[in-house]
Amino acid sequence: MSKIIDPTQNHRVTWEGCSVLLDINDGDRVVFARLSPASTLKVGKKNCSLKPLIGCPFGSVFRLEDGKDGPYLSRVLQPEEVNDSQEKEGPVSEDISKDNREIIDNNTAQSLNGEDIDAMRRQGATGDEIVEALIANSATFEKKTTFSQEKYRVRKQKKYAPRVLLRRPFARSICEAYFKKYPSRIRSLRFDSLSLLLSMANVAAYSDILVVDMVGGLLTGAVAERLGGAGYVCNAYMGVTPYPMDIVRIFNFSEEICKRILQCCAKDLLPDRSNNCDQVMDQTTRVCDSTTLPKERASSCESLSNSVCMEVDIAVRNNGVPEVIANESSNHVTKTAKNVKAGDKASKEMIMSWMERGFSSLVIAAPDLDVWSILQELLPLLSYSAPFAIYHHFLQPLATCMHHLQIQKMAVGLQISEPWLREYQVLPSRTHPCMQMSSFGGYILSGIRICGDESCS
Repeated sequence: MSKIIDPTQNHRVTWEGCSVLLDINDGDRVVFARLSPASTLKVGKKNCSLKPLIGCPFGSVFRLEDGKDGPYLSRVLQPEEVNDSQEKEGPVSEDISKDNREIIDNNTAQSLNGEDIDAMRRQGATGDEIVEALIANSATFEKKTTFSQEKYRVRKQKKYAPRVLLRRPFARSICEAYFKKYPSRIRSLRFDSLSLLLSMANVAAYSDILVVDMVGGLLTGAVAERLGGAGYVCNAYMGVTPYPMDIVRIFNFSEEICKRILQCCAKDLLPDRSNNCDQVMDQTTRVCDSTTLPKERASSCESLSNSVCMEVDIAVRNNGVPEVIANESSNHVTKTAKNVKAGDKASKEMIMSWMERGFSSLVIAAPDLDVWSILQELLPLLSYSAPFAIYHHFLQPLATCMHHLQIQKMAVGLQISEPWLREYQVLPSRTHPCMQMSSFGGYILSGIRICGDESCS
């Protein structure tokens, strides 16, 4: 059995050329970046290099500080975080009698002004020292409750001592980042809906999964991540041009896993039903043309592997495809590790093998296309008793598809699920549901393919 992961590469530690997810100030801003000595990150009005992040384990916390050569990211050691957590979990009983009713917000409680803070910065004061000075010169800080004091400290820390959390990009973190900023780019596919979609389709190792992905490659990457290099992912497309898979490159897949992510036209998988497939293609040509990349845009997306920093909250062009913003030093050119491109065209031998054995599962996330037309063509490619799952952000297309499947006796165990998620804040004496939550996560139609013909019996 061939080794899937290179033993010389520690995937718990960043390396030059890898993609990372930078969480600035506890989710206030989320940035996807590719690490290199020339890559930079803008925090507030300051630009700092991402070179200190290379070689650090995922989960590390960095603090923005001012140095002689300009702002830089300094790693925060773990003991400081432990001490902070111990201070936050201090006794709350002493603060029961306090409240904020006597505090009047008239902007006169703080004795320090902007000139004093600028003078402290010129003298080399760190962000934490400025925060402590603001607390010491606040006339109302001691009158606040413990919870209000913590909020005040966090608010000042975000302004004068911002922190950056180094996160490893995987299916949940990538889905959360896109859903938080621009859910339309992934068709409002929430991370709990994505996990339910994979579970309903029984995506597991040593399987051949047929995928129709029109959510930017998020579904394809999540399936490949769950397979772990044991099995194949066939990303089928209905038109002439494959659907974009830019998000797959953020997963940092190894070369072995990238080789198992293949693309194939649905017409090649259905040679005996090419006429029906052509009708489906003609029906969805306008949608496919609006969601696929032109040749000019395809060349720009090819340069994504050479870019160093791209932000989630970025501009959107007229055709709805996000525009990548790269921050790279023009005077300093470095060679970063080139990512292996996933999504090669499936060979004829592999297509014949899939047609003979059948796929293990079918996963569809194409809300812009007609669900029943796609399923009618692709369901016969599954082996008998194979599960399938379809995501859509509207209920009626899935209900219509479910009705046709029941009439034609093509599947059993049909059900439509609506995921529901509520996030809770868990803090000492402050555990409650978050004030803002997502009220909608789409719908999922799942079932098991059977043979409805009398000849099968």
